[in-house]
Amino acid sequence: MQSERPHADQAPPTVQSPCIRQEFSFRPVPVSVVTKLLRKQKMKYQSGPDQIPAMLLKISAPAIANPVATLINESLATGYIPKLWKTARVVPIHKSGDSTLVSNYRPISLLPVMSKILEKCVYTQLRDYYQYWNYLTPDQSGFRPNHSTTTALLKVCNDIQAGMEQGNLTGAIFLDFAKAFDTVDHGILLEKLKNSGMGDRTLTWFQSYVSDRSQYVSISGSSSLPLPVTCGVPQGSILGPLLFTIFINDLPNVCKASTVHMYADDTVIYTSKPTLRQLEAVLQEQFSEVEKWIKHNKLFLNNDKTVTMLFGTKPKLHKLQNPHLCVGTKSNGTLTTVTSLKYLGMWLDPNLSFGPHIEKLSSKLYPKLGALYRNKSCLKKADCTTNAYAGY
Repeated sequence: MQSERPHADQAPPTVQSPCIRQEFSFRPVPVSVVTKLLRKQKMKYQSGPDQIPAMLLKISAPAIANPVATLINESLATGYIPKLWKTARVVPIHKSGDSTLVSNYRPISLLPVMSKILEKCVYTQLRDYYQYWNYLTPDQSGFRPNHSTTTALLKVCNDIQAGMEQGNLTGAIFLDFAKAFDTVDHGILLEKLKNSGMGDRTLTWFQSYVSDRSQYVSISGSSSLPLPVTCGVPQGSILGPLLFTIFINDLPNVCKASTVHMYADDTVIYTSKPTLRQLEAVLQEQFSEVEKWIKHNKLFLNNDKTVTMLFGTKPKLHKLQNPHLCVGTKSNGTLTTVTSLKYLGMWLDPNLSFGPHIEKLSSKLYPKLGALYRNKSCLKKADCTTNAYAGY
């Protein structure tokens, strides 16, 4: 993956730190906080590379909280993380289909529980800092308190509906990043952390956090040799999602003439205009700027899965001879315009009628309703009915 990553023609643009006037530095973590984190561990026997199960830490919390707090505070003070805490044990979980195909497995990364406790302490301080200074873009709904796929869908759909009510067409580009979390450049990430207010000591800690990481695969009692992880945010980690959010936080800044909304790496760029020609001109310009940003930040765009969609009222779309958006690049051609698309679990259509979503949901639910009907005699009790509902 590292060898295939794109090279930027020039250094990535500097990310300014809006509203931040105070440098971030770690605060000492109290023993009481560590005790609470240890007691919150689940009663699981499964362990990471250190062979220490969460259950053991949970039941030992009163005895080990003090030394664990000492280790955590020493790590924050010195900017050093033990190498074992940066090693992941990857366990492949079969999803469905042919069990001999690698593509039918989902890799689950298991990190040492101690490293996750350390990360939770860092995450809490980092999250509070960014919230206090209102640093994270409002165009991001992923990994943020009081935000979800629902808030993202409401934002995008309301904006499209507003365009329809004004008699405009709305064009949208749905970006598909290829392995976005796995291709984050560590140097660029550290620079963005610095520009977001991180002090030198904090940056030293994050440098240790992303450096010298490794992973190995464990299956059926056998393990592979460990291999280095040279890019990406750690899978299965506590800090990974927040660090990725920081990494793409400045993406909306390059789209001056359109709206960008993101849920993690699920990104849509859209704008409303009276005519199709105006719409295509703006979207083409914005897509070109986004491509530059992607190249500067050494990410990948999956052009086959990056698509456009044209929204409008039925009369407005009916007047168009060719209701397609001509947006793309010279090297990869025109992006495909689709008439239905699954976005954050919701099927969208050009009129926002949600007809395709209802049809697909109904076809999925009818067989399950039949199963419930055949077992109705077992579902007379309220708790059984509730459990059956939750199971579907």
